[in-house]
Amino acid sequence: MFSPKSQLSYRPAWWVPGAHAHTLWGKLVRRQRPIETRVERWETPDDDFLEIHRLDATASGLANSSISLAQRHTGSPRVILLHGLEGTIRSHYAQGLLSEMRSRGWAADLVIWRSCGSEPNRARRFYHSGETSDLALVIDRVIKEFPNDRLALAGVSLGGNVLLKYLGERGTDIPAQIVAAAAVSVPFDLAKGSAYISSGLSKVYEKYFLDSLKLKTHEKLTRYPGLIAREQIDRLATLKEFDDAITAPIHGFADAEEYYAEASSIRYLQNVRIDTLLLNAVDDPFLPPEVLDDVRKIAARNTRLYPEFPGRGGHAGFVSGWNPFHPVYYLERRVGEFLAIRFAV
Repeated sequence: MFSPKSQLSYRPAWWVPGAHAHTLWGKLVRRQRPIETRVERWETPDDDFLEIHRLDATASGLANSSISLAQRHTGSPRVILLHGLEGTIRSHYAQGLLSEMRSRGWAADLVIWRSCGSEPNRARRFYHSGETSDLALVIDRVIKEFPNDRLALAGVSLGGNVLLKYLGERGTDIPAQIVAAAAVSVPFDLAKGSAYISSGLSKVYEKYFLDSLKLKTHEKLTRYPGLIAREQIDRLATLKEFDDAITAPIHGFADAEEYYAEASSIRYLQNVRIDTLLLNAVDDPFLPPEVLDDVRKIAARNTRLYPEFPGRGGHAGFVSGWNPFHPVYYLERRVGEFLAIRFAV
């Protein structure tokens, strides 16, 4: 357990005004050349599948590894990446993190949650903020495939919540290969986050997510016609209403309140036992800032947690740099730096 000072400094870009501009910049403005990955489909025990986008290690990763060739199969650290609500391989932060992993020569596996891949999933269920069994399946399979690799986990938004819940559930019973984790723009308290995104300008994001989720639910009815009445789907006006009518019952919760209570990562933070970066902006339009105060209090009692809560940055934004023509994306750089230090120990 140690706390080396970051060599990076984050100053919000002066030319990206406000939380919403930071939040939308990656989707509307940032241009990235897609990172080439190998796509694999992994079957699940319930006759469904996960889509995994795999980035192979490079020679630079081998050269920078602190583990000898004789001990390794791939010769490089490996990071399992988790995306957010309705994210895809095309999500700007997913591409940014893959780019960061590639620049360091590391291997990476981006987990695409059920229904978020190239085709609909087969099972009746979807995915949700507290679903850790799929992450456990991926971790176990990666470890079996690369038993000598050192692993790290990195998740954004919903993916960060899943990551933290998994770590908290496991506590000290965590695979020895996992050395560190990073969670970015996490909705630590789902009930408060759900209420917050239904207010003010944040309703724009809620509508975007809700429209996507409702479309998927309509498509799901072709395979499972008794799931819910089509007219009921169209009446859902908030994410909480969607979670109450669809997410909760499909995944075994009584209602949205029970789902939020059981799935919120804030209740699991005290049990995290590996070094974990928590990077959230105070002005995140998806979460009320007082939740971060609660997280700070928990982190003060758990030296494995490293909270970094700058005042500005939006949701999965953190655009930095003085030159508008050469933006610096702090999110992926900070995650890469944090994990690199732990890989080197």
